[in-house]
Amino acid sequence: MNRRVVITADDLGREPGTTEVIAALLAEGHVSATTLICVSPEAEQAAARMRQAGVVPRLHVTLTSERGLPRWRPLDGPASLADADGTLSDDPFVLGARGETADVLREADAQLRWMRARGLPPVAADSHSGTLYGLHGRSWLAGTLAWCARHGLAFRLPRDPEPYFGGPLAAPLAAAHAQAVAHADALGVRIPQTIATNRSTARDLGGYERLRDDYLRRLAALPEGTSELFLHPSREDAVIGPDGVVRTWEARLLRDPVWHKALESEGVEVVEGWWA
Repeated sequence: MNRRVVITADDLGREPGTTEVIAALLAEGHVSATTLICVSPEAEQAAARMRQAGVVPRLHVTLTSERGLPRWRPLDGPASLADADGTLSDDPFVLGARGETADVLREADAQLRWMRARGLPPVAADSHSGTLYGLHGRSWLAGTLAWCARHGLAFRLPRDPEPYFGGPLAAPLAAAHAQAVAHADALGVRIPQTIATNRSTARDLGGYERLRDDYLRRLAALPEGTSELFLHPSREDAVIGPDGVVRTWEARLLRDPVWHKALESEGVEVVEGWWA
């Protein structure tokens, strides 16, 4: 069985602490990819570090702000995406109730242009906080896949969604997902076999070892083909609230000899992308 995995550190550029940790993990060879948030004030510095390192991040299409940080502004300012003060809401459900498809794609275009203008032309895109998938209201997935096809981008849409959701999807969601996968295939947009990440809080996990055990189970269960594990490593002081410690646990996991031994013993090849 030929199993490959992209190990991605999401949220490069979120703020300086996250950028610092991800840049170090890339330099150490502990992750094989990263995704860049272009709307953050830290984005310019993060982009400069990636150019120096010779790393091209994926575009992390970002349509919401982050709780605990000063609110971000869209690069193109489409009206339906922003609050009255011109900033992006930090509630995905607010975006899901009001965002218009044309405005979503206009902002995605602006973020793609931003990366290309800085010498970082991405080969793939994905969705910050899952907003493009319709999990918080309106779905822009069909339009996003067409947008990816126009720009020659791969997209983080799992062919098999069960490892991400933790089990079978409800019938309406399963039907919508199957339609999206068929649409991606028809358009020639490359997608991963499956994706997985931690979705539990620090309280749910209780400690680092539980997080590690969960990722070890996910690694062992990866199917044949190219899949993606995406994590959000950072410093605890970079993230307000209890989720900060989970991000430090994920940074620790990526350096843990037990994790690296499992990668070797499982015979899973670490690669840079599912589009290669």
